[in-house]
Amino acid sequence: MKATIVILILLIAQSFTTNQSDSSSKYKIQKLKKPPTIDAVWDKMPWRKIEPITIDNYMGDKPEHIPFTQAKMAYDNSAIYIIFRVEDQYIKAVNKKNQGPICRDSCVEFFFSPGENSKNGYLNIEMNCGGVMLFNFQKTPISEKILLSETDLQQITVAHTLPRIIENEITEKTTWSIEYRIPFSMLKKYMSFSTPKANTIWRANFYKCADRTSHPHWLTWTPVDNERPNFHLPEYFGVLEFQK
Repeated sequence: MKATIVILILLIAQSFTTNQSDSSSKYKIQKLKKPPTIDAVWDKMPWRKIEPITIDNYMGDKPEHIPFTQAKMAYDNSAIYIIFRVEDQYIKAVNKKNQGPICRDSCVEFFFSPGENSKNGYLNIEMNCGGVMLFNFQKTPISEKILLSETDLQQITVAHTLPRIIENEITEKTTWSIEYRIPFSMLKKYMSFSTPKANTIWRANFYKCADRTSHPHWLTWTPVDNERPNFHLPEYFGVLEFQK
């Protein structure tokens, strides 16, 4: 009887800690027949027919401001495509150059491993509402990283609906979008992987933050069980499953 109770406790604990197997942390990535125009229009084709994920789990104390944030992802034989839509308030964007502290601004982020686990590292792209970005390859979280070159960043096509710089914080309710295309050829300079096809699995998490605004928050797609905000925890990445 005692042995049975111990096994049940272990199984329950595992169900809480292994959230990567949770079906709510899986997203099916549709393959596009025709690439979209990168213009940050959320409801255009083909995005109109693609289901979004919602970034609504918070880290740390519950923030006063939780912007309703959604993202969609798709791919073709040459690139991945991502679009975010944020119903926001208290919006700021003061970073003027790529590879700065983008997370301090009103920012959306995509951390991903192009494979079924993160043992060989992961990539993180952080982009503020004005389209200024930080993009790193993390061999090990934070401690061992490579900043992508400016030449490579220029290969990423970006569109955004808000101005590039917002020094005086916007305090009225505002909806903004970011859309970008990342070519596989550029990513393969930093990590070795096969171009995705049907049933390919990647691991990833999507985030929304605004560290140095008047209403900071740290939101995640896949829940992250950590007392303090920290997005560099690949063990909590969810599953991306590429489709035909």
